[in-house]
Amino acid sequence: MGATLSALRVTRLHPLFAAEVEGIDLRQPLSPDDARAIEAAMDEHAVLVFRGQDIDDDQQIRFIEAFGEMEQNTGTIDLHKQRLKHARMNDISNLDEQGRLLAADDRRRMFNLGNRLWHSDSSFKPTPAKYSALHARVIPPEGGDTEFADMRAAWDALPAAQQAELRDLVADHSLIFSRGTLGFDAFTEAERHNFAPVPQRLVRRHPGSGRLSLYLSAHIGRLQGWPVPEAMCLVRDLAEHATQREFVYRHQWRRLDLLMWDNRCTMHRARPFADTRHPRDMRRVTVKDVAPTLDQPL
Repeated sequence: MGATLSALRVTRLHPLFAAEVEGIDLRQPLSPDDARAIEAAMDEHAVLVFRGQDIDDDQQIRFIEAFGEMEQNTGTIDLHKQRLKHARMNDISNLDEQGRLLAADDRRRMFNLGNRLWHSDSSFKPTPAKYSALHARVIPPEGGDTEFADMRAAWDALPAAQQAELRDLVADHSLIFSRGTLGFDAFTEAERHNFAPVPQRLVRRHPGSGRLSLYLSAHIGRLQGWPVPEAMCLVRDLAEHATQREFVYRHQWRRLDLLMWDNRCTMHRARPFADTRHPRDMRRVTVKDVAPTLDQPL
C-alpha cells in the first residue's frame, strides 16, 4: 500500500516496517516539506530505501545533516589509512587507501567482519546514533545483502511479565565486546581507551512513534548488576527473539541505492559475499541522537 507525504510516494516493503521512497532527487537540497515527510516516514517505517540516487560524498553528507548533527568520529581502526575525502564518512568497503581489495589477513578486514553481527550503529558511543544513510557506489555480483530487524515489533511480541523485568536494565556497550565475539582482540592501547564501555538502556522509548523498543547490539558485553554469563545468556536470547524472520527485512542492493535507517529502533547486519574477489564500495553517514539513552525519558 502506498501513501503520499509531501510530494513523495512511500510504499511499504515489509508487513511490519521498511518502505521505498520515490519522487525525490537527493542531488538537490531537501526542501523543508520533504525533510519533514522523510522524518515522518522514518518514524513509521524505520528503514527507507531511495533507489537510483547518483550522489557524491558532499551531497550524501548534506542529506543526512538535514536530520541532525553528523557524527565526527567513525568508530573504526587504522584511521590514518583514509581512502575517502571526508574523515567523518564511514568507509563500509573492502578497499584499502589506494582502492585495492583488502588482503585476506588485513587487520581492517578482520575488524570489519564485525559488521556481519547484528548491531546498532554507534551504540558504543556515549551519545549513540540516530539515523544512518548508506549509499551503494559499487556492489558485488552476488551476496552482500543487508538485513534489518524491527526492535519495536520485537518488544511488542514479548510477554508482559518479561517486559516488566527488562524495562529498567542497563547494558554496557563496546566495540571491544563485539569484536571479541569473533576472536578479534588486536587493539592498540589508544583504541582500547577510545572504545571503553558505555552504558545504554536495554529498553528505549522511540520519540517519533512513542513506542517502546528493545535496544540490542552485538556491542553489548554485560548488564549492570548481573553476573556476566547470566547477562549474556539473556542478551543472546533476546537477540534470537528479535531477529526471527517475521521481524526482518532483507535488502538486496542495487547500485546507487541509498538506505536510511533509525538506529534507535532497529538492528542490522551485513551478509557475506566474495570480498577477496569482488569490490564493494559503500559509504555511510550518521547523525547523533539528542542525548545519551540514560538521559532520555522512558
